[in-house]
Amino acid sequence: MLRILVVDDQDNVRAAVSMMLRVKGFEVVGAASAQVGIRELETSNFDLAIVDIFLQGIMDGIEVIGALRGRAPTLPIIAISGVTVLNFPTHDPELSNVIFLRKPLRPKELINAIDAAIQSRPI
Repeated sequence: MLRILVVDDQDNVRAAVSMMLRVKGFEVVGAASAQVGIRELETSNFDLAIVDIFLQGIMDGIEVIGALRGRAPTLPIIAISGVTVLNFPTHDPELSNVIFLRKPLRPKELINAIDAAIQSRPI
């Protein structure tokens, strides 16, 4: 069973993503802020992280992805946002090998992204 960290400051989005994943048999840990997400990664192991790009607070999602990469360089990451993917600064090295999905998330798209992210991680 894959263990997935979901970092999203919107309670309803985090709950919906978590429910979609639990129905599919994944173990999910939710984090309502960047700091909580990073702390979870420091204290637990995860197979994948899903991070909202536009988090409220001290750190945005790109900074969270950078922090996660610093602690777990091979961790597969899916970035989510309500903004079109074309607006992301994909030239940022922190975003290499990140899969982008646009909200609202559809279960099949999310599962396909998880499969692709897991398959693309270095062994």
